[in-house]
Amino acid sequence: MSRMDELIMELAPEGVRHFALYEIAEYSSTRVDAANLDGTSFVGVDNLVADKGGRVDASYLPNTARLTAYQPGDILLGNIRPYLKKVWRATNAGGCSGDVLAVRLRSAFVKDVDSEFLYYLLSSDGFFTYNMQHAKGAKMPRGSKTAIMGFRIPVPPLEVQREIVRILDQFTQLEAELEAELEAELEARRRQYEYYRHLQMTFDSSIPRVPLGSVVEVRSGWGFPNAHQGQTEGEYPFYKVSDMNLVGNETVMTRANHYVDAEVAKKLGVRPAPEGTVIFPKIGAAVATNKKRVLSFPSAYDNNVMGLIPTERVTSRFLYHWMQTFDLSRLANDSGAVPSIRKSEAEQVLIPLPALHVQQSISDLLDKFDALVNDLSVGLPAELAARRTQYEYYRDKLLTFEEAAA
Repeated sequence: MSRMDELIMELAPEGVRHFALYEIAEYSSTRVDAANLDGTSFVGVDNLVADKGGRVDASYLPNTARLTAYQPGDILLGNIRPYLKKVWRATNAGGCSGDVLAVRLRSAFVKDVDSEFLYYLLSSDGFFTYNMQHAKGAKMPRGSKTAIMGFRIPVPPLEVQREIVRILDQFTQLEAELEAELEAELEARRRQYEYYRHLQMTFDSSIPRVPLGSVVEVRSGWGFPNAHQGQTEGEYPFYKVSDMNLVGNETVMTRANHYVDAEVAKKLGVRPAPEGTVIFPKIGAAVATNKKRVLSFPSAYDNNVMGLIPTERVTSRFLYHWMQTFDLSRLANDSGAVPSIRKSEAEQVLIPLPALHVQQSISDLLDKFDALVNDLSVGLPAELAARRTQYEYYRDKLLTFEEAAA
């Protein structure tokens, strides 16, 4: 029998009392002068790191005079797009913007509830799922402050809470150490892959170089009015640059935050691009991220995205792998307010064009490397995902208690 089982049998044999969050905690009602804050003490929603990654120092300060104050032990939640899972247990005092909620234990419960235990409860996937279910707004969902305070949590005896915190702290540390090792190995594999890809994409003078526009259709995206954003079902995914960052979209686009039906696509003048189209950002700072992705089915994309639709002269996978060696910044025209890529200039880029069977052979080799580096179902990424899933499973199990009879 584990130490945890022994504690539960000894201290809570009849179950554990559950409370609505508002019964034991409240939002901070104190204020702080913005003039007294700096990068280490101001927390905006942009300074909270997604996927429960804590916080980073602010690179800007607010222009408002007074802000909500937080203190050590408060739980800070990013209240915009709750699905990003932004949460941090404060280790210092400071102030936060209106898009960040500071949850503080009520004074009557400070001796009965460990703030680290509360942090683990509010960083659980169960809480974030609940938060999203009650969020308002399609384009930029915002958590409901009232609903958040209605979230029900178990409050076992303090000794049990502290044992859970000890276990989860230890588990978190071990997971972080393992992830750091795996990330380092993954980065080494990526560098190795990039070197090998560069080798495969280096051709001698016997291979012709042709204008990109002669082997692909360069197709810019379309306007995407707010009224048509946020739809979760439809005939076509409507991709934005941000969709390239979704888990599972590291190489091939399989997920989207927005969909449109055929009638709306026609109304917007959209000609969905076919499967195999290679897309990338074409305007703004996103160009410098150098992201390229492949469409896995007919799709639309907005006017911040450009697509390359292969003709019969070039295979989609060869085009994708060659584009991975091409720096988009070379095409960015920064004569205006923001850098942008023009269709006419993209069409003039020279691409090596070996025979189709050679393109296929090269692509097959590089696809195998790409899967080992990026595919969540194999290799090191799979190991990382498995470790995170394992951690979340045990954390949620530790935080689940049979409720005591009223």
